[in-house]
Amino acid sequence: MHNLVIPTLWLCWGALWMILARGAKKTQWQESLRSKLSYMIPGVLALWALIWTAPPDQFWFRPLLPRSAFFSWTGVGLMVIGFGITLWARLILGANWSATVTVKENHELVTRGPYRLVRHPIYSGLLLAVVGSALPRDDLRAVVAVLVFLLGMIRKAGIEEGRMIATFGDGYRAYRQRTKMVIPYIL
Repeated sequence: MHNLVIPTLWLCWGALWMILARGAKKTQWQESLRSKLSYMIPGVLALWALIWTAPPDQFWFRPLLPRSAFFSWTGVGLMVIGFGITLWARLILGANWSATVTVKENHELVTRGPYRLVRHPIYSGLLLAVVGSALPRDDLRAVVAVLVFLLGMIRKAGIEEGRMIATFGDGYRAYRQRTKMVIPYIL
């Protein structure tokens, strides 16, 4: 089941994400290619590892728990919730959004909607979608993929936070003190 449903959900989300990218404000500052690659490569590798199939007799692909429809459908549910969070956050950001770390013309510090709970709700939703993608896989490769994805997102969030401090100063520092990075009340 997950061999078709999970990649299809990712493709649908990606297509919608590209459609929503239209209408973003013009970029005033953007990060270097090296900076972009520092988080994009782990993200792509993690997603590729989750979609890639292989015989279960290999070490990385041996199930950690018995495979079940429950894990598959729970994973799909987590993906749908995660994608919903990303779309909510993306709509709240509006024209301030960018796929990479940038500062837009007339950039605004958005702290409403899901941004009241965490500073990076798009990353939170993506992490939930990745965990949902990993759950039906239930193997060591899936665990490693989630960890690699998390490290990439934390890297990107760190780069973004540095730029937000440079742009918004004390306003962003105060926002950081009252909200967590990606998991409400925890991280």
